[in-house]
Amino acid sequence: MLTAFICEKSRLHAVSLPDDTTLAAAAWIDLRNPTADEALRASLATGFVTPTQASVSEIESSSRLATRDGAVYLTMPMINRTEEGPRGVAAGFVLSPDRLLTVRFAPSTIFDTFIAHVTTEDTSSSTSSHILVGLLEAIVDRQADALEQVGHELDTISHRIFAMGVKQAGGRKREDATLRITLGQIGRLGDLISHIRDTLVGAGRIGPYLESAATWLPADMRPRLRTLQSDIASLSDFDTHLNDKLQFLLDATLGFISIAQNNVMKVMTIASVVGIPPVLVVGIYGMNFKNMPEYNWAFGYQYGLGMILLTALIPLLVFRWRKWI
Repeated sequence: MLTAFICEKSRLHAVSLPDDTTLAAAAWIDLRNPTADEALRASLATGFVTPTQASVSEIESSSRLATRDGAVYLTMPMINRTEEGPRGVAAGFVLSPDRLLTVRFAPSTIFDTFIAHVTTEDTSSSTSSHILVGLLEAIVDRQADALEQVGHELDTISHRIFAMGVKQAGGRKREDATLRITLGQIGRLGDLISHIRDTLVGAGRIGPYLESAATWLPADMRPRLRTLQSDIASLSDFDTHLNDKLQFLLDATLGFISIAQNNVMKVMTIASVVGIPPVLVVGIYGMNFKNMPEYNWAFGYQYGLGMILLTALIPLLVFRWRKWI
């Protein structure tokens, strides 16, 4: 999909099916899952080399940050949330003094929200640099919101996990189900935190590179880029804190699972130990030798039952006395 944005009266106007004249005059050209024809039209209108999906997915710094023919080529990882969970996608940016080209290969709520904002509200300036910095600010702001949500979810998980240690969870089966669900939630949040960290690292590299490579950058953009860097640094620290808390909750969950398994093994061990003496008694009196005196006793059967019960009770009393159960 090819969309051009024209600046008119301090506001950007979106043109969904732009002609070549509109493309040539556009301050911002946005490509979403572009076809070969759309990518070619954007290249002819701007003189840029339109980034491909393979090029924006490169992880080397030299591939993510480059300058060619007076234009700055930037790529950074972003997050695409699907029903299966967060997925990492890459976005490409090409910036020159008079226009901005963005390329993305998946839907993005951040882009959609930013487009709705810049096309419905007046802006003090709608140059290519202002658009890019505003978009980066929107991306970082969205990551901040996501980290806040992750923090709230981790607090909820923490309360649920440690409540299991001080009160009954409603039975062994319910506790096992809770632990399985908790493990799944922790894994999902860990995946999301990892993607957020990648996005913050990518955004953090763009600011300093723009200040050094784009000498034509407007003077009022540099303070905004420094503020953006400060925000990214604080979010990175918070991301590290959440990752540490996530690891702590994972260890705690695995610890409760280990305790539950140990309890099961303890019950099985006690049952096997308690059952050994009665089996020995039954084995002795089941030999059926004629010279066994107990066979002639009037209450031999009752005596045998009593021995079985007594030999089963004695180990239980010993375990109770030693506070093993």
